Amino acid sequence: MTYRTLLAATLALGLVLGGAAQNAAAQDQSLDDQMAARFQPPPPGWQMPRTEWGDPDLRGKWPVDYLGQTPRERPVQFGTRAFLTDAEYASAFEEAQSQLDRYDEEVEVGVMSMGHWAERGHPLRQTSMVVEPANGRYPPLTPMGQRLRSEERTSWNTEVFDRMEDFGIFDRCLTRGMPGSMLPGAYNGGIQIFQSPGLVAIQLEMIHETRLVYLDGRAPPPSSVQFDLGYSVGHWEGDSLVIETTNFRPGMAMGPAPNSAQLHITERLTLMNPDQVRYEAWVRDPLVMEGHYKLDIPWLRDEEYGMFEYACHEGNVQIRGYITATSPRFAAEREAAWAAQQHTSGTPND
Repeated sequence: MTYRTLLAATLALGLVLGGAAQNAAAQDQSLDDQMAARFQPPPPGWQMPRTEWGDPDLRGKWPVDYLGQTPRERPVQFGTRAFLTDAEYASAFEEAQSQLDRYDEEVEVGVMSMGHWAERGHPLRQTSMVVEPANGRYPPLTPMGQRLRSEERTSWNTEVFDRMEDFGIFDRCLTRGMPGSMLPGAYNGGIQIFQSPGLVAIQLEMIHETRLVYLDGRAPPPSSVQFDLGYSVGHWEGDSLVIETTNFRPGMAMGPAPNSAQLHITERLTLMNPDQVRYEAWVRDPLVMEGHYKLDIPWLRDEEYGMFEYACHEGNVQIRGYITATSPRFAAEREAAWAAQQHTSGTPND
């Protein structure tokens, strides 16, 4: 935790200083120039590293936990402004640091609370991970998308659980879907890339999934063959890895609404310097959204990051526990258990 915090702080400080130096001219910069300014220039003489078989080498650990303070959607007060001012960033950085300080304070008093629970990091200067549309927010939902969202049931919007379908995909530890699996959650934000000739594997710490990206020129399988994270084929455009993912199983994405089978995601991974990757993703689902949205974030290398098991809920019994504790089908059993407990303890049953 200390190493990752310092690493993120170093990057954030560089972005603060870089932004301060350019702030006077920021209004004259194009969005592309401002996005490029998020990355440190490579050292003199640096060349793109290559694998033994000649592909650009993206291998390594690229945890996204340090991005936890940057919202996916842009807060409405920023409108179409993609970056914070110096004053706004300083305030956001100070607030984030005060949350990170909880970790050390808990260590000092010997307790584990929210300071140990969430991996927040420091904010980026950009106001949101979504950069398209121009307002940095998800596009409007189609009528089908609105229906899917209204029918979605998870532990965040449900109080009485009667069947398995009352729980979301994350509740059941099935998947976070795409593109959510490539973005920070509350914790377990590790991403590790492996490469071999014709294949890239992307290991995800949360929910212990691994994406396979085939670079051998194959076509996706028929649309009836579906996967939680879709089916990914890729190719190199210059030194950028471009991934096209289709064949999604409906209802397995965590975004503005559950996805349809027509979800299509295009990703581009570009190594900008020895320790930063530019990650871009264009997300389209014509049955669910009117138009597309684009994510654009910097990844930061951290080879000391520990990829831990994601054990989900203790004993794997919480789904059953929610049902037996809230469903009307088990009301009689709850009453009998409560009466037995009061009789045993000798406490009057109120």
